[in-house]
Amino acid sequence: MALRQELQDEVSEILREQWTERKGQIVPTPENISLGNDAVKLDAAVLYADMAESTQLVDDEIPGFAAEVYKSYLTCAARIVKDEEGTITAYDGDRIMAVFIGATKNTTAVRCALKINYAVRNIINPALSKQYFHRSYKVRHHIGIDTSSLFVSRIGVRNDNDLVWVGRAANYAAKLMLYPRIRHNFSNRRGVQYDVESSEVQRQRSEPMWKERRGCLRAMRRVTYRVFGCRSARCSLLQRDESVRQ
Repeated sequence: MALRQELQDEVSEILREQWTERKGQIVPTPENISLGNDAVKLDAAVLYADMAESTQLVDDEIPGFAAEVYKSYLTCAARIVKDEEGTITAYDGDRIMAVFIGATKNTTAVRCALKINYAVRNIINPALSKQYFHRSYKVRHHIGIDTSSLFVSRIGVRNDNDLVWVGRAANYAAKLMLYPRIRHNFSNRRGVQYDVESSEVQRQRSEPMWKERRGCLRAMRRVTYRVFGCRSARCSLLQRDESVRQ
């Protein structure tokens, strides 16, 4: 009964307390935000990089090999994120979440995704084939990107807590990895594609990188998308179709 009363009291306090909000100029850490109804608001691009078919990997392979694959993918993804001056906000099993802010956040996030895709194809998989020539396993992956305003708060209990990223970008970037017609590639929402600041993630050899085909994302029933495939990088990009009434 004591625990039940404590939980009731804490929930009531959370729901009653007024929020203290402030505009953020940097990506916050848990130490920057109190455990009360305290939040930092910032505009950011969110990137999720996730290995595909990891359940099959752990079912079919010995733990040591599966762990080496996890470590290889997450190490490359993390190093690329840091090299692009992104902030890693979470590791969750076989995936990584990163946040990019600033005037070129969207270009940086897309460039980061292209580099991770390159690392999988040209660094990780060749290394696996060389070390384990008797195995046929190849890393496949998904990356989702979205951009929006985020409401960042601190959740959990004393000595065991973290940040929660509330906003369209965090949820949509994760859901974009579930898009059924994009396998082992990366995707992002219209806001990123139409707001990229550099031609390096729009064109290659003076030609547009992205070829359009229509699609629909069931995970977000109210949003219709156009899908763009990049043959040179063997990846895809998702773009919200504003011509469809929501």
